[in-house]
Amino acid sequence: MNNKIENLTKRLSAAQIIVFYYLVAVVVSTILLLLPITQTQNAELSFIDGVFISISAVTVTGLSTADVSQLLSVPGTFIFAIILQFGGIGVMAFGTILWLVSGRKIGLRARILMTTEQNSPTFSGIVRFIRMIFFFFVMIELLGAIVFGTYFLKYFPTWQEAYLQGFFASVSATTNAGFDITGKSLIPFAHDYFVLTLNIVLFIIGSLGFPVLMEVSQWLRHKGKMSFRFSLFTKITTATFFILIVIGAILIYLFEYSHFYVETTWHQSFVHSLFYSTSSRTGGMAISDVNQFSVPTILLLCIFMFIGASPSSAGGGIRTTTFAVMLLTIYNYAKGNRTIKIFKREIDEEDIIKSFIVFTTGMILCSVAVVILECIESAFSLTEILFEVSSAFGTVGLSLGITPELSTAGKVVIMTLMFIGKIGMFTFLFSMGGKPLKHAYHYPKERIIIG
Repeated sequence: MNNKIENLTKRLSAAQIIVFYYLVAVVVSTILLLLPITQTQNAELSFIDGVFISISAVTVTGLSTADVSQLLSVPGTFIFAIILQFGGIGVMAFGTILWLVSGRKIGLRARILMTTEQNSPTFSGIVRFIRMIFFFFVMIELLGAIVFGTYFLKYFPTWQEAYLQGFFASVSATTNAGFDITGKSLIPFAHDYFVLTLNIVLFIIGSLGFPVLMEVSQWLRHKGKMSFRFSLFTKITTATFFILIVIGAILIYLFEYSHFYVETTWHQSFVHSLFYSTSSRTGGMAISDVNQFSVPTILLLCIFMFIGASPSSAGGGIRTTTFAVMLLTIYNYAKGNRTIKIFKREIDEEDIIKSFIVFTTGMILCSVAVVILECIESAFSLTEILFEVSSAFGTVGLSLGITPELSTAGKVVIMTLMFIGKIGMFTFLFSMGGKPLKHAYHYPKERIIIG
């Protein structure tokens, strides 16, 4: 069996192998989810719903066609938390840790796959990078579980239930999974600023990007030394990430000031706006009925979910750097500049082209999905479908409540979007094209009219 898999992977490109391993992870997760030990005694889960929830878990999306709190047994909760690690740090990264634990040597092929999955420009030091990510995530999840569990003692009748809830809440928030075992997302804690703040912090850790987190840790170790310099990637990613959070919080507050927040205090309105601005970046948790928001807020959340998290993070979407480079290109081109200069550096032309490819492909995919769902899901409004599509593509998990009511065909569309949103646009595109070809000749170039 191992020889057959090895022979198969030799004929595939790195992108195709990554897609293959993610599909294997979905199959394994589906089998685990359908095991009797994973489910409660009265749970009823169809095969298609099992596949849907498995894909949602592997892609750490959070959309679900069944109530996970009623589905999972206690052992099933821990099994499900392990499945979330596949998507949280990546299938190849998780597999690397298993290889290291088993004492296997990490070869060049495996290093190339890890580099492709993490969008790293070089595979030098990639194994050390993956190891650091894994232990950092585990430590954050354990610390979060202890803090949540201890704090939840005042919410739940027994310490066992409090720490179980705390453990799952920490894993779900850190991996940006959007799942919960309360049955009501974070609505029971809507007035608890400590729980909301801790979730926001964990959302940010999971969606800011692994390279950024590693650079920050290196900066802390080199603090006080002038030799350390943050990369352009980290500067653009961090600036875009937090600017979007601030803008989102302000706009949501303004949109809902005289609508949904009309009977709430200013500080509660602000905290809730900040929470949704962060959660819509792939956190996927809710502290109220999202249907009660006004149309401008719902459309704003759709935009944020489409943008998604940062590259090489637990989140999906077109990613923050794509959005930033596009805006910078449009702004500079309008001013007559043909190069993009920022933070005393110049962005490579290939990266500019890539950003527009990712955005355009993402728009086409989501538009096609909206049209298909509009044709086959006549019971739902265009706004509900657009929100569901944006949430699936951005691997967010927020919903206007239509997920359990989708038809089988509708579920397949959403599953496809979740899968593509997680593996990334270039992995998706390269998986269809096979290995890159080297052309022996070129034709003369000719200009065409654009615009």
